[in-house]
Amino acid sequence: MAVQVIIKRKFKVDNSERLIPLLTELHLRAKDQPGYISGETLRSLDNPEDYLVFSKWETVDDWKKWFHSKERRDIQGEVDSLIGEKTFYEIFEHVSH
Repeated sequence: MAVQVIIKRKFKVDNSERLIPLLTELHLRAKDQPGYISGETLRSLDNPEDYLVFSKWETVDDWKKWFHSKERRDIQGEVDSLIGEKTFYEIFEHVSH
């Protein structure tokens, strides 16, 4: 069953010239993973430092393999270091259409 992962980030420091390439790299590498379906990034109009990523995967196991991969953790570590906060993740399943 497909799952939707909500990724929450708060950019307290403006390092966009360094952050955007890292986020792009995460997205590009995720697209190559088994089970990846789609993803999109949103920025809050009310709180421009708040970002959400909606990442859709075929199964929760597909997501977990990517989540625990060294490849993703290394890039994510750089992102968290630059933004000065941990990134938060929640996994959701579809309950109705």
